[in-house]
Amino acid sequence: MDASNSQLLLKRAVTVKAIVTPRWKEEAQQQLQAQINQLDSQLQQLEMQGQRMIAEIQRQSLQPPGPQVMQQIENVQMQVNEKKSELLEQKNQILQQLSQVQVLELDQEVNQGQIESFFRVATGDNLIQKMQVEVLLRDGVVEEIRGDV
Repeated sequence: MDASNSQLLLKRAVTVKAIVTPRWKEEAQQQLQAQINQLDSQLQQLEMQGQRMIAEIQRQSLQPPGPQVMQQIENVQMQVNEKKSELLEQKNQILQQLSQVQVLELDQEVNQGQIESFFRVATGDNLIQKMQVEVLLRDGVVEEIRGDV
């Protein structure tokens, strides 16, 4: 086999960008709002589970509750509070994203993430250029492919 004709099939990360349109903004806001609603319901469930666990501990224990029972109740409350803090932190991050989406200007480009693609590289190709590929979407439709495909 001639070395000058050798090729390799490689995998690269392709950056996906979206053009901000009224539809894109609306969909992004709906997605983020759905995540906030889901976190709110998780917070409610967590609170109810914690109350049920505490009620169950109290129901099974002697009255008045001894120090071990009080410790169990305290542990449950600590676990609930830790999980609640995590969920509230996630909610705050999403609320920040929501406010960022609201101030984006139309026709601005924003990162949507990455996907992987395969590409051929041969002797003499510029690997750096072949690795730098972007796909630009407008309302989910490919508007432009940038880079050395």
